Amino acid sequence: MDDNRKVTIAAIAREAGVSVPTVSRVINGRSDVSPTTRQRVEELLNRHGYQRRTTSVRSTSGLIDLVFNDLDSPWAVEIIRGVEDVAHAAGVGTVVSAIHRRASSAKQWLDNMRSRSTEGVIFVTSTLEPPLQAELRRLNIPVVIVDPAGVPPQEAPTIGATNWNGALRATEYLLGLGHQRIGFIAGPPQLLCSRARLDGYRTAIEAAGLPLDDKLIYPGNFYHEAGYTGGTQLLDLAEPPTAIFASSDQMALGVYEAIRRKGLRVADDVSVVGFDDLPEVRWCSPPLTTVRQPLAEMGLLAARTVLRLAQREKIESPRVELATELVIRDSACAPRG
Repeated sequence: MDDNRKVTIAAIAREAGVSVPTVSRVINGRSDVSPTTRQRVEELLNRHGYQRRTTSVRSTSGLIDLVFNDLDSPWAVEIIRGVEDVAHAAGVGTVVSAIHRRASSAKQWLDNMRSRSTEGVIFVTSTLEPPLQAELRRLNIPVVIVDPAGVPPQEAPTIGATNWNGALRATEYLLGLGHQRIGFIAGPPQLLCSRARLDGYRTAIEAAGLPLDDKLIYPGNFYHEAGYTGGTQLLDLAEPPTAIFASSDQMALGVYEAIRRKGLRVADDVSVVGFDDLPEVRWCSPPLTTVRQPLAEMGLLAARTVLRLAQREKIESPRVELATELVIRDSACAPRG
């Protein structure tokens, strides 16, 4: 790790071999960390000169609460990185939590949050239930939502990516290569970003004058196992697809596994396209063609927005979508024959 650049808790977590919330608990003096783990994390924090609080930009002892449904995906680290870059520069800390879509976890988080000097809260792929909305409003704590699930509260700014356009372009790319049977592995249906990607795929298929075949659409959840299961099911069809568009990179890597277990080759036999552009997909074999969504930039903008709200600044654009980009690598080519 380069000590000359500002270290983040995500980087500390990777080096210590622990989760991001564990590092966050150590930084914030929580007792629910083993002595051995605490010592290892503290040593790394000291070695890399992590500054828990600074006054480089604004004088405050506040915190940004960053709340995920879960932290099992590499894209969470990218969002954390963006949030931390802003928080570090602003002299505020970051508390990372996962509520796992459980009301009990959300209540525990809320109880803990009340005891902190929270400047604002960023929710990621979360549904903000009415009781939670009401309590945060009562506490006068600003909220920003990244990739909301369901319709977000009117007063809460949202940050996302151009999911519909990204999926449209990816599907058009496969159609342009000559594919006519293109499988699609969707994300969780409650997420607006998932629905937008599915709609983009459908729009491209219909615009090409091809029939929409529901058998080519598999309901996934953004994780590797769903990509493997969905890829296997699609390849088992009587008329299997010649290309599969997975709406997350993790699912695309699961599709890679499904293709290989069938004795087939990625690209040569079945083309694959993903969505996210996680760092590892450029090194897989073959490197994955995917739709890049600017995850770190989404975290960065969410943090800037919530700190502006904390200062009672007016937000001109409450709904922001950052541009996606199709990154062409080696996992897709023209179909055989």
